[in-house]
Amino acid sequence: MELNLTKPIIFFDLETTGVVVGHDHIVEICLHKVVPGGATDTRVERVRPADAEGKTIHIPEATTAIHGITDADVADKPTFRELAPSLLEYIGDADLAGYNSNKFDVPLLVEEFLRAGVDFNLSCRRLVDVQNIFHQMEQRTLVAAYKFYCNKNLENAHSAAADTIATYEVLKAQLDRYQGVDYKDRSGKVSQPVVNDIAALSAFTANSQWADLVGHIGYDTKHREVFNFGKHKGEPVEIVFEKEPSYYDWMMKSDFPLSTKKLITEIWDKKKALKLDALKAHFGNK
Repeated sequence: MELNLTKPIIFFDLETTGVVVGHDHIVEICLHKVVPGGATDTRVERVRPADAEGKTIHIPEATTAIHGITDADVADKPTFRELAPSLLEYIGDADLAGYNSNKFDVPLLVEEFLRAGVDFNLSCRRLVDVQNIFHQMEQRTLVAAYKFYCNKNLENAHSAAADTIATYEVLKAQLDRYQGVDYKDRSGKVSQPVVNDIAALSAFTANSQWADLVGHIGYDTKHREVFNFGKHKGEPVEIVFEKEPSYYDWMMKSDFPLSTKKLITEIWDKKKALKLDALKAHFGNK
């Protein structure tokens, strides 16, 4: 089944120096663009991982053993900062899809753009995580998913290009397989969520309980941002910052992803603005 698109969607995969968002860097990216009507275009870039000063970051041998990319392979490649403008132009306003992308690839891509000084906006994009469809409907891995849905063996697994194209093919096969198939969620509600609509697939695969991209900040039953870690786990972020302002400073100085820091800064700034408005209203009534 071909995708029913109202605007482009980009299937993408990253090979990286490791798996810690906020610390690790991209060494290869594949972007497979699909536009309404079904035409496709693929862009693959090797990336030299570098710190803020442009100094090359070593790719650990344990990571190279997985994806096969060495320091020498990327020594003459551009950094992400150098690639960022053209990548941003290529992506445009496209929706994004991948395999385990909501938990890893999207947060790390946003992190790299933020490091490059680019605020990569997700508010206008639907995010489709093919792994979430798979895990919620069948619960397997990408290699198994490719065999299960497409009846093919995935050659060159852990290369960005192979994994990206496989993910695109798996999603199309999922649409065929689960057309009209019931799904029961944890509350017992029955629906048929796997439909040929990017907005619906995005809603089905979203991490709806996460306020940031990696799950450090979540939502409570009142839809307030709350901490998902540490001594304030379960407490509203705004209330914690009110009673313990130093916690905000500690987070900003610690090794949290830039996207998480961006969110807590928005909460911090909103709190300060409300205080200022209250003061203005108080003295304005004198």
